[in-house]
Amino acid sequence: NHTRISEFFLVGFKSHPGSQLFLSVLFSTMYIVTVLGNVCMILIIRMDSNLHTPMYFFLENLSTLDICYSSVITPRATLAFLLGRRSISYTGCASQMFFFSLFGTTEAFFLAVMAFDRFTAICNPLLYQVIMSKRLCVLMVMGSYLSGCINCTIQTGFTFSLSFCGSKEINHFFCDVAAVIRASCSDTFVNELVMLVVCGSIIVGTALVVFISYGYIIITIVQMPSAESRHKAFSTCSSHMMTICLFFGTVSFMYAQPGATSSPNKSNTISIFYTIVIPMLNPFIYTLRNQEVKGSLKKQLKR
Repeated sequence: NHTRISEFFLVGFKSHPGSQLFLSVLFSTMYIVTVLGNVCMILIIRMDSNLHTPMYFFLENLSTLDICYSSVITPRATLAFLLGRRSISYTGCASQMFFFSLFGTTEAFFLAVMAFDRFTAICNPLLYQVIMSKRLCVLMVMGSYLSGCINCTIQTGFTFSLSFCGSKEINHFFCDVAAVIRASCSDTFVNELVMLVVCGSIIVGTALVVFISYGYIIITIVQMPSAESRHKAFSTCSSHMMTICLFFGTVSFMYAQPGATSSPNKSNTISIFYTIVIPMLNPFIYTLRNQEVKGSLKKQLKR
């Protein structure tokens, strides 16, 4: 029997009352840095015509996505830690899960698209402008969002078809799929199987595109005759690889292994990385490791 309830209570990190103020300050600071860093990245790209290339088109979209991704989670979590308002409506929880899954899945596809872009630029430089046409770039971004929309519809639909009775506590600081499944009093085997198969397929599929692309990229870079060319190619790609390792490493632990719903305390901690830390670090990784972006930033500051 499906039991309709009006609200849930997010109790993640509640067992450490002395740390609530610290967490609220930490989360709010990281969120402000995330928004400012990604807005700066967007402005730098838009204001410099030299950066109007496919790579920076994807970077601009990644920055926009990271702002949305973090905004779904961090402000509400910060207020919960600061004011103790841990209740979230049934509809609010479903909406948060929907948009979190949408932006998280889209980011995985974005990283795969960006890996393909770098593969084309380094391994097929003469055909780069032909292959990476504006139309294809727009279609790949739209396809990433469409894939995210399909996954979040499946995850949210399956999760909120469960019954919730007795305790309405969710052992997390946001409405994550695995955490909400744990709060259900229904048989959750099908839900866990769907999460494992769908999320696992997305993570493995996008990761394969990334690692195959970078396998060819590394082979091509090693064969370059000029040390300067090798250094430039590695510096462009190393920032992307850092983001990839952080993102896929954490989400694989959370969603692409059996029993992913059984470790709530680990889940809470690891979730901070892919919901808050990675969106905050992305603009710094791409700025500090990218000579073109640093040069454009210096030029804009001089103006």
